[in-house]
Amino acid sequence: MTFSTLDIIVFVTYCLSIVGIGLYVSRDKKGHQKNAEDYFLAGKSLPWWAIGASLIAANISAEQFIGMSGSGFASGLAIASYEWMAALTLLIVGKYFLPIFIEKGLYTIPEFVEKRYSTQLKTILAVFWIGLYVFVNLSSVLYLGALALETIIGVPMIYGVFGLALFAAAYSLYGGLSAVAWTDVVQVIFLIFGGLLTTYLALDTLSDGQGVIVGFKQVVDAVPERFHMILDESNPEYTNLPGIWVLVGGLWVANLYYWGFNQYIIQRTLAAKSIREAQKGILMAAFLKLVIPFIVVIPGIAAYVMVSDPEILARLGELGQSNIPTAGQSDKAYPWLLQLLPVGFKGIAFAALTAAIVSSLASMLNSTSTIFTMDIYKQYINKEANDKQTVNMGRLSAGAALIVACVTAPLLGGIDQAFQYIQEYTGIVSPGILAVFMLGLFWKKATNKGAIWGAILSVPIAMTFKLFPEIPFMNQMGLTCLLSMLVIVVVSYLDGKGSDSEKGIVMNGDLFKTSPLFSIGSFALCLILVALYALFW
Repeated sequence: MTFSTLDIIVFVTYCLSIVGIGLYVSRDKKGHQKNAEDYFLAGKSLPWWAIGASLIAANISAEQFIGMSGSGFASGLAIASYEWMAALTLLIVGKYFLPIFIEKGLYTIPEFVEKRYSTQLKTILAVFWIGLYVFVNLSSVLYLGALALETIIGVPMIYGVFGLALFAAAYSLYGGLSAVAWTDVVQVIFLIFGGLLTTYLALDTLSDGQGVIVGFKQVVDAVPERFHMILDESNPEYTNLPGIWVLVGGLWVANLYYWGFNQYIIQRTLAAKSIREAQKGILMAAFLKLVIPFIVVIPGIAAYVMVSDPEILARLGELGQSNIPTAGQSDKAYPWLLQLLPVGFKGIAFAALTAAIVSSLASMLNSTSTIFTMDIYKQYINKEANDKQTVNMGRLSAGAALIVACVTAPLLGGIDQAFQYIQEYTGIVSPGILAVFMLGLFWKKATNKGAIWGAILSVPIAMTFKLFPEIPFMNQMGLTCLLSMLVIVVVSYLDGKGSDSEKGIVMNGDLFKTSPLFSIGSFALCLILVALYALFW
């Protein structure tokens, strides 16, 4: 794809703005040494709108723009359940999980495990999370981002990986969560606006300039089967999105684990000025999640309609004939669309895609360094570390994680529908972790021994289900979670003889009270979700 001078100016302006803002907001104030709370929790000063923007920027990455768009190309709108059900999950997290976390004054999610169970289990999970972030999350985002650069402008994979890594490191390693969160406010504007622009222009191009509404109707008329949220067993994608079980089964495991107990997501809510600010930020993010399928899934479906129609491809000319996505190459759908955009708009859309990638990389780096520094370094290596040593270790550990991810990322080549791949293999470990947390939060009889056995046995349970490929992986996650909970319950009863654990969470009547704004907003969001599923059932 050829960039005009205007496209290059737009993109370079975006890059310089992000780095400049990140370095400015994270500068050391005169006479103040940056401490752990400043670096890892932004001094607990984030307002609701920064939290909401940062949650979306941390979440939406190449996984969604490239991977979810690819799944839209391959299967249709059903993949949007990951986004729309996440909106409902965020409300649950904001009302029932977050008040407990903030009351405990946490820096990290493993820290909750220590307060509820033991230091031993905390360390086990901290090591697991560091490995997951480095070898799955960071690596996959770098790979998918570099794949987009390679497809769109021909940058070789290895250069794309290191280029994206250096961009994210330029401000996040120095500034910590302050730099990440405040730049996310700008990133999410590019992300949403650029994504909507791509959707609009894709549908307008499809309709031959007759507008987005005509284009959308043309897509629905051309492939009505791709606008069903609930797939039947005859659909080839049923194993990935198993019908009604998407709403009542294993997707809840993936969503509750991701939004409730994932450090790089929950960390920005822990940095809020107050619980009310955190809940308003979560509500904002939940409403934005309703929009995401329209900027990542619809373009994938539009691309499928375009490449399936020889007349449309002929009308698109030479650009339309280049790098056409085919079956088995679904993740090329979004990059292919970008090359069809007019001069000037390519720079905006490319900046949106880059914003999604870099903001997620920065968030993952910050959270990886937070867990290593607070749960490993200060626990075992240097218990007396001062603020300067703690912050420096945060920067060093983030840099080391980034280097390892850069080496690992190119090895992921050849994966089709990377979004589904990431969900499936994260699903091997997430059910056990969710079981540990859910029972730790809401069942006082859960013991440390029960939690350890539940977490350990969840992996072989999950792997056993892999021997039965006819069972959709979402259902495998749900069953694994239930069996892991059963292990925790049985071992806890044998260990604690049915009595409450001395570390059980004590909850008072006021803990889960929310503001009228949160309650009304939550009700409105639920009504919108019901309408969306009724419309696209």
